[in-house]
Amino acid sequence: MNDTARGVGQPGAPDLPDPAAVDVRRVLLASEGRAIPTRAVDYAARFGAPVHVFSIARVWGTSLGLPNPGLLPTRREWDEQRKLVTTAVKALRKRGIEADGHVLGTRKATKRIVGEAERLGCDAIVMAADPPRGRLVADFLWSQEPYRVRRRAKIPVYLVLAE
Repeated sequence: MNDTARGVGQPGAPDLPDPAAVDVRRVLLASEGRAIPTRAVDYAARFGAPVHVFSIARVWGTSLGLPNPGLLPTRREWDEQRKLVTTAVKALRKRGIEADGHVLGTRKATKRIVGEAERLGCDAIVMAADPPRGRLVADFLWSQEPYRVRRRAKIPVYLVLAE
């Protein structure tokens, strides 16, 4: 784990820092498709900086190397993700935080989340996360995507454990 990436609930990891003590100009509140818990929204809001909410609609794969419509997110899955983003944006705006958001469909959530943070010039990424699993098992679990984001990102990634 790099020095700038922090998580909560990880063995040996420090607690999440006080956002007021960190100089952040823009925050990416990201989700690999899970619901964005209130704790993550609250933590992102405490930075006092504009927040971009970003969620992934999972593409399940390819067929013979070509996109297959049966593996793309369904209309219901797209709507679910849009609703998650809209709910988080509204909650942030209620707190007086400038917020916007969008949903993207991809198989490579880590790459897209890190790329989105770079594209938007974000200084921090906030994500909800399950408790960490062993690295061998975690590489096969979609729910461990926040830890892959933390390993790949060049900016601080703050993981808020989902309840």
